[in-house]
Amino acid sequence: DHDTQEVSKSQKAPSMVSTVFNYKGNSVETYMGMSSHSALYMLEFLSTERDTHITVYLTTDTMSGHLYPELPMDPRIDVIGIGHTTVTLTWKHSPSVLQHRENIQYCLLVNEKHNYKSLCAAETAIRSSGMKLPPTLALSLSPYLLEPQQVMILSNSELSIINKGSSGEVRQICVGTKNTYTVPSLSPHTQYYFDIFVVNLLTNASAAYTGTFARTLEEPEPKVTELKDGKVIQVVLDGKKQKFYSLQYQARHKKIQFTFQLCRGQVWVHITKNGKPVASENISGLRYFSLKGKLLDMYLVQLRSAEESNSSVKVQVSPHFHKPLFPLLPESLKIKSFSKLRTCSSVTIAWLGTQEESKYCVYKKRVEEDQVWTELQSADRCSGPESRHRSEKVLCKYFYDLNLQRAVTTETIKGLDAGTLYLFDIYLFGPSGIPVRYHSKVVKTRKKC
Repeated sequence: DHDTQEVSKSQKAPSMVSTVFNYKGNSVETYMGMSSHSALYMLEFLSTERDTHITVYLTTDTMSGHLYPELPMDPRIDVIGIGHTTVTLTWKHSPSVLQHRENIQYCLLVNEKHNYKSLCAAETAIRSSGMKLPPTLALSLSPYLLEPQQVMILSNSELSIINKGSSGEVRQICVGTKNTYTVPSLSPHTQYYFDIFVVNLLTNASAAYTGTFARTLEEPEPKVTELKDGKVIQVVLDGKKQKFYSLQYQARHKKIQFTFQLCRGQVWVHITKNGKPVASENISGLRYFSLKGKLLDMYLVQLRSAEESNSSVKVQVSPHFHKPLFPLLPESLKIKSFSKLRTCSSVTIAWLGTQEESKYCVYKKRVEEDQVWTELQSADRCSGPESRHRSEKVLCKYFYDLNLQRAVTTETIKGLDAGTLYLFDIYLFGPSGIPVRYHSKVVKTRKKC
């Protein structure tokens, strides 16, 4: 079917040989012969152009109705819906489906190159592209069918011509007996060709509807949000769709500073100035970008989740370097616990401070062992104590030390239950009142003392 071939079928008797059928073309052809005595049929194939793949279906059962599924009077495929990544198709039912529903199904093929006249041609393209044929598209149609290798007419180059001529990807989807289907996971602004085949599951003989094509809608330009001096906005990024979120800022000062506080997950940040890249990296925790330019420079910030799960980040741009939004941070935001100081009712924790006097608030939460991972993964690092239950608050304290080597503080939290897991959080507050959350720490009290 892939290219033009010449087929002749001969009937051979002991005393004579006669040609009973000739066909030249590249489509589907059927021959039905009747004989009153034993006969030997010989099929001869000649490729008249180039490497050709042929599928042969042979049966001696001519009494069980239609060998091939029937097509409706109108075999066209209608496109009834087009989206950015989907196309919805409908087609009229095959009479065979209405009569033999349990033995008939529809199979849909999607590709970006062209339509296929038959399932045979489609199978060739799928095979040459290296894809595995699904069971419903297998070539062993009946016990009498020749193996595929026995009906392939090849030159010395084998299948190279077919390989070169085939499309990159042929997607096959069998949809049972429903005659409406929405094709998912397509690329925006791309033309696709759609073919429907009605397949007899008992013999795998098939008939092809008239193929159609459609172009998916162009992806809309991402909405650009304007950033304003000093204003903080929080952005939630969909990890599955991997779409960019765009922020725009026109500079009113020569020196500006972008601040990013990661709330959840991991975020990739890309900053351009007047169309030229100035910064690009994955961020975690708190990150500042101090940039110099001219008045009215146009900055574009693009954000994307660096993980498959959703990510969230707070963004601020400001020309006021002397009024930082976030407090001065210590070298590490880790909380340390002391195993030797653990008792059945208390634990001792320590954390680093800074040279700037700041407020630190400690919170605790009782957790079960099977909840620890979920608690740590779902924690919103941008949320402050306002999201915590009042009973979880342990204490608040101020401290600092001009000598960073001594800017360490410890606290012993008492009144805990024996053999119990607790999750501890510390919030650091700066002059602006916006908190920074240390990395959560899980500690278990001793079971026996």
